[in-house]
Amino acid sequence: MNPNATDLWKAPRWALAVLLAMLGMLGPFSIDTYIPAFSAIARSLDASPVQMQQTLSAYLFGFAFMNLFHGALSDSFGRRPVILTGLAVFVLASLGCALAQTPGQLIFFRALQGLSTGAGIVVSRAVVRDMFPPADAQKVMSQITIFFGVAPAVAPIVGGLLAEYLDWHSIFWFLVAVGVLLWLANWRLLPETLHQQDRQPFQVKHLMRGYRELVADPRFLLLALASGVPFNGMFLYVLSAPAFLGDVLRLRPTQFFWFFLLTIGGIMAGSWLSGRKAGRVRPKNQIMQGFRIMLGVSVLNILANALFTPSAWWSLIPIAVFSFGWALMVPVVTLLVLDINPARRGMASSLQAVIGSAANGVVAGVVAPLVMHSAMGLALTSFAFLAVGLVAWLWLHRRWPGVG
Repeated sequence: MNPNATDLWKAPRWALAVLLAMLGMLGPFSIDTYIPAFSAIARSLDASPVQMQQTLSAYLFGFAFMNLFHGALSDSFGRRPVILTGLAVFVLASLGCALAQTPGQLIFFRALQGLSTGAGIVVSRAVVRDMFPPADAQKVMSQITIFFGVAPAVAPIVGGLLAEYLDWHSIFWFLVAVGVLLWLANWRLLPETLHQQDRQPFQVKHLMRGYRELVADPRFLLLALASGVPFNGMFLYVLSAPAFLGDVLRLRPTQFFWFFLLTIGGIMAGSWLSGRKAGRVRPKNQIMQGFRIMLGVSVLNILANALFTPSAWWSLIPIAVFSFGWALMVPVVTLLVLDINPARRGMASSLQAVIGSAANGVVAGVVAPLVMHSAMGLALTSFAFLAVGLVAWLWLHRRWPGVG
C-alpha cells in the first residue's frame, strides 16, 4: 500500500471505484457491443462466418497476450502512464474499426483493440491495492464489481439500438467517444498510486524471473483458476443470449431485457453483500459461501432442465442466482491473488487476467457455438466451469489452509 495514499485521493472512496470500474467496463463493452451487429457487418463487408468469428477471436487473443505485460509495465513505469497509453491506443483502434472497408482491416483493428483494453482492467486492480488496506480494498473491489458486472449485460442492448437505428459503424464511433471521455477523465482525475520506492526495474531478465516466480507458485495458479473460470458459467449465457433467449425460450428481442435485468441484479446484490461482509467475515468463509450458492443453483438448473421444458418464467432465475454467488466471492479471491506477491501486484493482476481472458476466448470461439441452442447443454457447461473453480479452491484450501 502506498504510504501517501490518503493524500492522493481526497474525493469519496466510491468515486474512485466508479472511475476504476469504467476502465474495467471498457473490455466487456468492446466485446459485447458489436455482437448484435454481426449479420449487418457481414453483409456490409461481405465477410464469411469464419471471418466474423475471427474478429472476436482476434480481440480476445490480443487481449490475453498483452495482459502479460500491462501489469509488469505498470510495476516499472507507474499505473497512470500505462492506463493513459492503453486508452489512447484503444481510441485509435476503435477509429480504425469504424472506418474499416474489408474483413481483414476489421480483424486487424479488433486485435489492436484487444491489445489495448487490458490496461484498464489489469492496472485498476493494482491501483485498489495501492490505495487501501485489505478490508477497505475488498469494499472498493466490491463496488467496482457492481459496475463491472453491468457491462456485459448492457453492452448488447446499446449495440443493438445503435445497429438498428443507425448502422454498425456507429457502434465503433460510440467506442471512440467512450475512449476519449475515459482518457480525459483519467488524465484529469487519476493520481499515480505506485510509490517510487515500490517500482520494479524494467529488465527482461527481471521480468522473466517475476513470471517464473508467480507461475511456479501453485497458490497463485489455483486462485487465478478459482476467480477466472467460474465467471464463464455466467458469461456463457451472455454470449449465447441471441440463440438461448430467442430460439430456446422464444422471447422477442424486446423481451431480452429481462435476462439482462436479472443478471445485473444478481451481480449488484452479490457485490453489495460482499462489501458489507468485508472485515466481518473471514475471506475464505465468504469465498466458500459464494461457491455453495453457485453449486446449489447449478445443480437445480440441471435438474429443472431435465424435468421441465425450458421456459422464460423459471430459466432466467438460476442465471441471476449464479451471478449473485459469483459476485459475492470474486472480489475476495482477486485480492488474495494480488497479495500472493505484494511487490508484483501489477504482474499478478496481468497473469490473472490472462487466465481469465484465455478461458473467455475459448468459451466465445469454441464452447458457446456448440451449446447455445440447448438449455441442458448450457446448464451442464456452466456447471463444468464452476466445477473447475471450485476444485481449484478446495485444493488450495486443503494444501494451504491459512490462505484467506
